[in-house]
Amino acid sequence: MSTFMLRKEDVARKWYIVDATDKVLGRMCTRIASILKGKTKPTYTPHIDAGDFVIVINAEKVRLTGKKEENKLYRSHSFFPGGFKEETFKHMIERHPEKVIELALKGMIPKGKLGKQIFSKVKIYKGSEHPHIAQGPVVLK
Repeated sequence: MSTFMLRKEDVARKWYIVDATDKVLGRMCTRIASILKGKTKPTYTPHIDAGDFVIVINAEKVRLTGKKEENKLYRSHSFFPGGFKEETFKHMIERHPEKVIELALKGMIPKGKLGKQIFSKVKIYKGSEHPHIAQGPVVLK
């Protein structure tokens, strides 16, 4: 008996839609990351991008537990002297709600070439409208 290895030609992809309204950020993103990697399929192969597409709507309505809304900081540096910036979750969700989910997902998928390919299958939108109706996405509970 030999181990099953999926070929990239045999990958069948589905489209899922996730409504982020009142969902906890980390719990929602772990579920999305496993779908993007293909871990929910019986044909999961670690070195092949076998995951499905995920559309996230209402990104501005995601929530955090506890006091993290006031205390969570997003840090960045421009690599120039004095280029260190900090931004709270509340401020970030007002300015760039898509970026909050994007940063959480980027930490959960593999780094490198395969990770970039996997991350290209997630589409994050601010409101409830999205341009992927033609793909026939299935609502993910």
